[in-house]
Amino acid sequence: MRIIAGQWRGRALKAPVGMETRPSADRTREALFSMLQSRLGSFEDLAIIDLFAGTGALGLEALSRGAASCTFVEQDKAALDALRANIAALGAKADVRAQAVNTLGPAPRAYDVMMIDPPYAMRAGVPTLERLARLGWLAPGALASVEGERSDTVTPQGFAIEAERQYGKARITLLRYEG
Repeated sequence: MRIIAGQWRGRALKAPVGMETRPSADRTREALFSMLQSRLGSFEDLAIIDLFAGTGALGLEALSRGAASCTFVEQDKAALDALRANIAALGAKADVRAQAVNTLGPAPRAYDVMMIDPPYAMRAGVPTLERLARLGWLAPGALASVEGERSDTVTPQGFAIEAERQYGKARITLLRYEG
C-alpha cells in the first residue's frame, strides 16, 4: 500500500498484521480521490477528518495532496501503532484521537472533508454521519465519503449524494452536507 499522489507519492505505508484492519485498496482510494479532486479542485487549506482511520491511508493521501490538517480517529491498538508509524515516517503533522468514533462529543471545529471507512459488518456510515453532523463536525457544504459493502445503501438525512462507485466488494458513496 502506497501514497498515490502529492508530495509523498510512492511512499509505502505500514499496515498491522492480521485481519482486524482492512485498508482501502489502491484502486478504491484512487477513485475516491479522483471524485474529491473533481469537486474540490484542490485540497489546499482544507481540514480533513479520517474516521475509523486504520493505517491512515485516506487522511495521509489528503495531506500529501496539500490538505492543511487531518484528524485521525481510531481505537484499535495495532492500527494506532501502524498509523503513528506512518505519520512519523512521512513527517506529517496530524492529530490522532485514540478513541472509538461513537464516543466523539461536540466538535472542536468543523471539517471540510470527512472520510468514513468502518469495518463493513458495522454498517456505521449513516449513523456516524448523522450523529457527527448534529454535533457540528461538518462545515456547511462539506463533502463526506463512506466506504462500505457493495450492497450497502447510504442515504443519511441532511446529505445529498454526489456520486457512487463500486469496486470489487466495496462501494464508495460521496455526499455533500446540506446543513
